[in-house]
Amino acid sequence: MVALEQIRSSNSKIAATFRPGLVAVFAGATNGVGETSLKQFTKNAIKPRIYFLGRSKESGERVLKELRELNPEGEYIFISVDVSLLRSVDNVCSEIKTKETAINLLFLSTGTMVTGKDTEEGLNHPIAVALYARLRFIVNLLPSLQNANGIRRVVTVFAGTKEGAVDKTDFQGRNISFLTSKGRGQFSSMMTLALEAIAQGAPTVSFIHVYPGFVKTNFGNDVEGMTFAALRAIWEAVFPVIGRFLATPVDEAGERHLFLATSARFPGTGTVAGVPLPQGVTVARGADGKSGSGVYSVSNDAEGASSKVEKLLGSLREEGMVRHVWSHVEEEFVRVTGATSV
Repeated sequence: MVALEQIRSSNSKIAATFRPGLVAVFAGATNGVGETSLKQFTKNAIKPRIYFLGRSKESGERVLKELRELNPEGEYIFISVDVSLLRSVDNVCSEIKTKETAINLLFLSTGTMVTGKDTEEGLNHPIAVALYARLRFIVNLLPSLQNANGIRRVVTVFAGTKEGAVDKTDFQGRNISFLTSKGRGQFSSMMTLALEAIAQGAPTVSFIHVYPGFVKTNFGNDVEGMTFAALRAIWEAVFPVIGRFLATPVDEAGERHLFLATSARFPGTGTVAGVPLPQGVTVARGADGKSGSGVYSVSNDAEGASSKVEKLLGSLREEGMVRHVWSHVEEEFVRVTGATSV
C-alpha cells in the first residue's frame, strides 16, 4: 500500500510540479467524498479554475464560499444540474466546452441511494446517476482532456477492485439490487470495462476507478421513508463508538483522492505526467495486470485489484465484455440523446 505519509508528501509537491491555472471539473462535488476531494485540490493547486457540479443550489453556494476562502486566487464556477438526465449532462458539458478547450482533471463521484424507479429518459435511476451519467461526462469532455498540457486524468469514485460477474441480459440491473454485493460487482465491472473501451482511443489520458472505502458522509440523505430514517438514526447513535475503527476520516479520503488525481503513479499509456513518485513507490499495475497500462482499478490505499479480480476481468475481456458493455452504453446514449456524444 501507499502510506498516508507518502500520499501527503506527494500532494505537498503539486504546486511545484504543475503550472498555475489547472482546469478541473468535479461532478458530484457538493457533499461527501466529491466535496472533500474538491477542497483538497483547491488547497493545493495554484490559481486553479474549477467547475463543480451538484444538484442543490444552496449546497453549491456554501461550497463556493468555502473554496474562495481556501484559495482566493482560484476561479470557481458552480453549475446546478440533475445528472440523472443525460440531456442535462450534455447541456452542462456544452456550456463548459464553450469556455474551455483544455481540461486537466475530470473527477466523478455522482451517486444516489434512491432506487426502484426509472428516470424520465427510461434508465434505471441509480445506474443513470452512478454509471451512465459519468460515462457521458467522460466521452463529452474527452477531447478537452486530450487537448490539455501536462496532466490529463479521469477519476471515478465507485467500487474499483470490487469487480464481479456481469449479466449481459440485464446491463441496467433491473433484476439485481444496486445495493447488494452482486449488483456492486456488476456495475463495478461495467465501469472498469467501459473505461478500457474509452481508453483505447485516448492513450494520453489516464483513467482511475477507485473504491474509497467506508467514509462517513451524508450519502443517502436523499432517500425518503421511515425505514431509511430509522436506519440513519441508529447509525448516528452508534458511529461515535465504532466509527473510528471502521471509517476513513473524510479529509483523509480527500487527500487520498488528490494523490490519485495528481501522482505519476497512474500514467496513461502514451504519457507520463504527474507529481514525481515518492521513494519506494512505483508505477501502478493497471486493471489488466500490466504496469502503467492507463486504466486503473484501485482501492483507497492506492493499490490495484487482487489477482482473483484481475483473473475475473481477464475472463470478461475474453468473453468480449468490453465490446458488449460499450455497445450497450452507446446504444442507450443514442436512444436518449440521438448521438454518442456532444
